Amino acid sequence: MEVIDLTDYEESRFKTAIALGNFDGIHLGHQALIKNTIVQAKEKNLKPALLLFNNHTKTLLKGSNNKKFCIITSNGQKLKIFEELGIETVYAIDFDEKIMRLSADDFIDNIIIRKLNAKLITIGFDYRFGYKAQGDSNYLKKMGEQKGFHVNIIDPIYMNGQIISSTAIRNLIKAGDITKANSYLGRYYAVLGTVVRGKSRGSKLGYPTANISLSYNYVIPKTGVYETITKLEGKEYKSLTNIGYNPTFNEYELKIENHILDFNKDIYGKDIEIKFVDFIRDDIKFKTVDELVKQIEKDMEYIKKHQ
Repeated sequence: MEVIDLTDYEESRFKTAIALGNFDGIHLGHQALIKNTIVQAKEKNLKPALLLFNNHTKTLLKGSNNKKFCIITSNGQKLKIFEELGIETVYAIDFDEKIMRLSADDFIDNIIIRKLNAKLITIGFDYRFGYKAQGDSNYLKKMGEQKGFHVNIIDPIYMNGQIISSTAIRNLIKAGDITKANSYLGRYYAVLGTVVRGKSRGSKLGYPTANISLSYNYVIPKTGVYETITKLEGKEYKSLTNIGYNPTFNEYELKIENHILDFNKDIYGKDIEIKFVDFIRDDIKFKTVDELVKQIEKDMEYIKKHQ
């Protein structure tokens, strides 16, 4: 799969079939849209491709705070999934003030037609575009008929009567409902981070933990203990991940601490991926350290049986 910086680029090599959207999470709805793009591209002899904004569009919208908006997937994670799904070309561009202020018509003329050379556009039912979201799916379809490209609108994907969406997944993660979030994603929710030094309290308790500094502004699951899988240097390990404030020790800084089963290597400074499998329990304040250790032992037994 090739990734092209679209900033100063115009596609002239071939005609394209483009999937449009923010694609945060690349959940089952996004996957259906992307797969449809690929099928239609082959039928029409077009190149299956995708437009990827380097930053989520909400980071520039009025009332939105760039530092506070939390993502489900980084661009690196997105690219890996796009390739696995069969996308051949990704056109990447910053969503900046210039792009944001393009009218719906200018977006069609300058991006879809001139830069992307698109003959097929695939979008979700709720897709909006152009300055102040003035363009919608119906308008895009109407303009496509006038300007020579086809628009394919994908209906929402439901699970148990609910529409699968990135917003719904963010809320599920924040609520600690990891299993439901994973079912919407079609895979485990995963975050990337670097192992940093902590207070080594876990080692003193007999359960060494790796303190994680997240690489991106991810949606952080609610405080508690999670059954996880840790990917390190290409290998996956059973693990237990605690998100919380260490209430037993009266601390006030939110931490992500990861314990890998049957593992005792020095991994400070290493990059790891944590895949969240299931929520085990809340972040509890124990009366004594011995009570905490006994609970950790129970947590360990749980994940040994369930992974």
